[in-house]
Order: sequence, then C-alpha cells, then structure tokens
Amino acid sequence: MRASRFINKRVIVSLLPIAVIIAGGLIIWSRADRGQAIEITLAPERERACNIQVAGEVNNPGIYPLDKEYNIEDMLRLAGGITDNADIDLPLLYISAQNEGQSPQKININQAEGWLLEALPGIGETRAQAIIEYREMNGFFRDIRELIQVEGIGETLYEEIKHLVTVSD
Repeated sequence: MRASRFINKRVIVSLLPIAVIIAGGLIIWSRADRGQAIEITLAPERERACNIQVAGEVNNPGIYPLDKEYNIEDMLRLAGGITDNADIDLPLLYISAQNEGQSPQKININQAEGWLLEALPGIGETRAQAIIEYREMNGFFRDIRELIQVEGIGETLYEEIKHLVTVSD
C-alpha cells in the first residue's frame, strides 16, 4: 500500500509541471496582441484607352495596346525601340479614318524573338526555337517560303501564317 501511495505522488509530481506549462501557455496566448488584420488587395487592372499602331523606324512595328498612363517613350519601348535611321526630332502621328482598312501586323522572322514568333498561329515554343536555330545556322531568311525548311513547319502551316510574316526591314 505504501508503494501505491508513492507511485501516486510520483505521478502527481510529474504531471504538475506539465499542467503549469500548459496553463501558462494558455494565459500568454489569451493575452497576446493579435495585431491589425491584414487586408490584401490586388492592383487594379490597367485601363486600356485603345490600340495604337507603331510603324516606321522601330524594331518591331505593329499594333500595341495603349494604356492611359503610357507616353510616346513607352510605346516606342513596346515596339522594340527605334532604329538607327529614325529621326527622333520629327515623330509623325497619323490618325486613320474609321473606314480605312487595317492590314495585319507582320512579324519579321529575321529579327523576331521567340515570344513574338510564338504569337503566330500554330507556332509554339518548340517551333519558335526551331525558327531561331535555323536562322542562326543558315543566316537570315531570304524569302518567307524558306520557313518550310524549318523542322516542324510544313506546307499547311506555312499557308496559314504566310500573310503574317515578312523578311524585310
């Protein structure tokens, strides 16, 4: 019987520090300052004013979205910057009539980077890389018909994109 009382006291003595630690933790936790609630907001999507065609002596002429806070310098940067032949003292702004026809943007396959080539229908990352590798190994394309010699581009795909590509400056 004495051994039984000794074991009970030993159990109580062992559990007492654990109970004190738990009670202390609960008291500290209940008094802790939770701070301000964090509010997460997403940046508003840029409001687009219209599309604008950037042409002439720029590296990647084409149609680009014009955001309300853009300026001329931003638009030139979107178009890949100006060429060495550009007359920066006299930029030209041309506003077309509503009924004036608009031709599709052509991509110069001799200068276009991969991301721009991927914008062509049927040209993904792999085919865009194949075009760039062909261009690096064989020099600039002399004619858009040479695209058929690029691995992964056949007659059917060529017919689908030929009106969207060029090899001229």
